[in-house]
Amino acid sequence: MKIKLFMLLGTAAMLFSGCTQETQNSLSRSLQNWTGTNGVLDVYAGDKLVHKFIKIDKLSTAFGSNDGKIRPYRYGYGVDDLNMNGKIDPGEKKVYFEFSDYSTSYIFYERNTK
Repeated sequence: MKIKLFMLLGTAAMLFSGCTQETQNSLSRSLQNWTGTNGVLDVYAGDKLVHKFIKIDKLSTAFGSNDGKIRPYRYGYGVDDLNMNGKIDPGEKKVYFEFSDYSTSYIFYERNTK
């Protein structure tokens, strides 16, 4: 049993090391998203809160597929908190979102549930 586990882990390590850096980063992001956090994204227009996403696994910075350069936007998945009360209510669903680093005022933080 230990030999099979060792061979499986060795094969996985060789496959992972053969991946491009972008593929490794994507796999890493997938693992981090899977483990999850409890992020909140507040989006502002001036000093007014205009949108809220809750239960965000991870907020990611976009990178180009071919050139690897950082893109001027961030993205993630979270629950669209339509009434901005910080709770998941009926009708509020998990969505994909993205926003510009240059023109969007936002605060991203982790909600402590203790």
